[in-house]
Amino acid sequence: MQIVAIIVFVLILAASTVTLAVRTGLAENKTCYGDGTGVSTGISLSFDLYFITCPQVEDIVRSVVEQAVVSDPRMAASLLRLHFHDCFVNGCDGSVLLDDNANFVGEKTAGPNLNSLRGFEVIDSIKFEIEQACPQTVSCADVLAIAARDSVVLSGGPTWQVELGRKDSRSASLTTANKNLPAPTSNVPTLIQKFQNLGLSTQDMVALSGAHTIGKARCSSFSSRLSSNGDAEFIQSLQQLCSGSNGTLAHLDLSTPATFDNQYYINLLSGDGLLPSDQVLASGPSEVLNMVQAYATDPVLFFEDFATSVIRMGRLASSTGTDGEVRKNCRVMN
Repeated sequence: MQIVAIIVFVLILAASTVTLAVRTGLAENKTCYGDGTGVSTGISLSFDLYFITCPQVEDIVRSVVEQAVVSDPRMAASLLRLHFHDCFVNGCDGSVLLDDNANFVGEKTAGPNLNSLRGFEVIDSIKFEIEQACPQTVSCADVLAIAARDSVVLSGGPTWQVELGRKDSRSASLTTANKNLPAPTSNVPTLIQKFQNLGLSTQDMVALSGAHTIGKARCSSFSSRLSSNGDAEFIQSLQQLCSGSNGTLAHLDLSTPATFDNQYYINLLSGDGLLPSDQVLASGPSEVLNMVQAYATDPVLFFEDFATSVIRMGRLASSTGTDGEVRKNCRVMN
């Protein structure tokens, strides 16, 4: 009996040690992040920031996002895209959500955003419920980050722990939005450069491009594909689809349009990438092509790298640093 008791004690002690190590790791996962220029912003992110101040925040976000995606499966891609377009313009600071008014010009009318970004009303609903539960505690930028993760998971993709603690900006930049956001006609060198300008790698670029495994795009964004070389049957189907209007929507992934998987990369190798900026990855330098081929054959690798790259992108903090705020309404500054 004494031997059994000793063994049980050792097992309990070992389990406690592992638990403490995990908790310590999470507690120490707080780093100051830059704004893509190499300058520290003083912002510190952590996994458990709202553990005490707003413990229900992730449940609230997940519930609203789930309802929205069930009602409109395309909304998953739209919410994920909002997070991307927010982070690429002066860091992840919720600036993309600000409405224009008589004295302020936001980013919603930038070329890459106008008549393209959607899902703002879903963010409004999430924020309303969070404000009821935890007034002025959770930033709109953090809401975007959590909603992006949940959108991917609900579409069959990977999950990851979202680092939290971003502040909402008190400004926006239409000029930077037009400059930083990659165009659907971008070539590989341009894509690599735009990511590198923010401190993101070529691997981040290829992995994050996989977000186009879900969602839709207007014919006007891929018009050059209508007369390009490639899969003749695929090109012909696009020509037929777009013959009526440049505003017609097409699935970015015709094979599994609402499922977050690695089919996007398989499509590229078959010449079936919808956007020019997607298809060029399959004819890019060996470093890029090798990654496309790896993700096409290994969905687990794609999921792992995508999650890692989203976390890295989510660390792009606003240049306003600690001067930001927690908005009551994501569309207007306090």
